[in-house]
Amino acid sequence: MTMDSFRIETEPYYRPVGEEIAVFEAAYAARMPMMLKGPTGCGKTRFIEHMAWRLGKPLVTVACHEDMTAADLVGRYLLDPTGTVWHDGPLTLAVRHGAICYLDEIVEARQDTTVVIHPLTDERRLLPLEKRNELVKAHPDFQLVISYNPGYQSVVKDLKESTKQRFAAISFAYPETAIETEIVAREAGVGASVAERLVEIGKRSRNLAGHGLDEGASTRMLIHTARLVAGGVPMERACRAGLIVPITDDPDMREALGAAVAACLQ
Repeated sequence: MTMDSFRIETEPYYRPVGEEIAVFEAAYAARMPMMLKGPTGCGKTRFIEHMAWRLGKPLVTVACHEDMTAADLVGRYLLDPTGTVWHDGPLTLAVRHGAICYLDEIVEARQDTTVVIHPLTDERRLLPLEKRNELVKAHPDFQLVISYNPGYQSVVKDLKESTKQRFAAISFAYPETAIETEIVAREAGVGASVAERLVEIGKRSRNLAGHGLDEGASTRMLIHTARLVAGGVPMERACRAGLIVPITDDPDMREALGAAVAACLQ
């Protein structure tokens, strides 16, 4: 099997905010497992897409969820017209063929599932396929990358220390105002004045995190809202559809966010 379908042909836009590109390139050169830590919608996925393109490597992305089993990652036997046939899962494909495997929001996966990655994160670089009685040695180009949102940390949803300590990590946050404005304007195709107002609204919503909101508006949400504006939706209505309604169901919090939007639009 070729990995051509997993290659990113066009450069994904990514605006560096620090030394994260140099750190990741050094980590890839050592095939070091990497953890991207940061809040929802701050650019972690776009960063790994950019790095896969930059390094010229295929990228296999897995969106983790609470019902994901080890078989969903490594593979399973399935019936087809010729009988029972083994089908590699996304992790096994990446291991065999030398792709970067990105496990997005790994904290959402069950802990008994995530332990299957442990032998890939030390000097062994092996993936056990117990149902096939096979040990797959990782291709020299293989790298494992996970993302993790510390804001979701709880007794129920957290990574084991034995998993965390197997990775080097890059910390992500929402960009400073000028950079976030540049990103929103570039991604949504709006003018700087629109982007500036939306970023200010986003900052105000983040000040409410922990005071009625789990998290404030992400950069991704600001881009979505800006695209509504670019499509002709009035700013206040776009903010309601792109920011206020998605982020909370609480009437009082929606009113507070609406007031913040109105203040920024005066």
